Amino acid sequence: MELNEEEEKRPLLSHINELLHRARTILVALAVAFFFFFAFGFKLERIYGYTVPVPYPSIYNSISDYAIRAFIYNELPKGLVLININPFDPLFASFYVSFFLSLFIVMPLLVWEVWGFVAPGLYRHEKKLIKYIVGPAFGLFAAGSAFAYVIIVPFMMKFVLIYTRALGVEPTISLKAFINTVVSLTMVTGVAFEYPLVMSMLTYLGVVAAKTWKSGWRWGVLGAFIIAWIISPGTTGGVIETTIGLILSGLYFVGVAVAYVIEKRRKAGNTK
Repeated sequence: MELNEEEEKRPLLSHINELLHRARTILVALAVAFFFFFAFGFKLERIYGYTVPVPYPSIYNSISDYAIRAFIYNELPKGLVLININPFDPLFASFYVSFFLSLFIVMPLLVWEVWGFVAPGLYRHEKKLIKYIVGPAFGLFAAGSAFAYVIIVPFMMKFVLIYTRALGVEPTISLKAFINTVVSLTMVTGVAFEYPLVMSMLTYLGVVAAKTWKSGWRWGVLGAFIIAWIISPGTTGGVIETTIGLILSGLYFVGVAVAYVIEKRRKAGNTK
């Protein structure tokens, strides 16, 4: 393990202080970002002949409010009426979206601080692994989130609209339920798309061989559909569940291929 003598002799209290310091940095950044998204909006101003967005204090036209309006415009089908059931639902929606945006913006700092804390105690190959997975992890999360935002949520909302009309019921949805659905599905689907990355990590660390992933593909596909069943809204008659399951199954086979590439490179490196 790559630890110098000074690092090895650091007392437990020193590690705890460092952890608290890094946690405080992350929490402060989250608080500042949350306050900015929740209490500030933008307005266009002419500055030196250029039109630029300038932030200004506003809880009625904040950045989170703009995001909520974008969700309503892009995700809510025409005919499905958005209603406010609880007086505090709009406030909850703004809080929820502000936290989501804050977490997204602060994520690079969070990764940096966690890396700074754990890196001194990692082996060289573990450090190499983490450096390799950061980019793909963000890419897969973004792909999953985009899939949920563009495909899953609009389809689910249209299904609800058609089904409630078929029952002769007024098609309505509360603001809290709508925002919770959009944000939750976006985040959870993004995490689910990390499926092949987890497989690749386990193979790189020598925990699971590539041939094991290949021989157990039936279990992998079953796991993909179980994940799809867990994260799906459950209101589309199995259409969304099947779609997500098929995509995750495809990602499983991508993970199998990557696992073989990792083992091939490892063997080539050992023969040198």
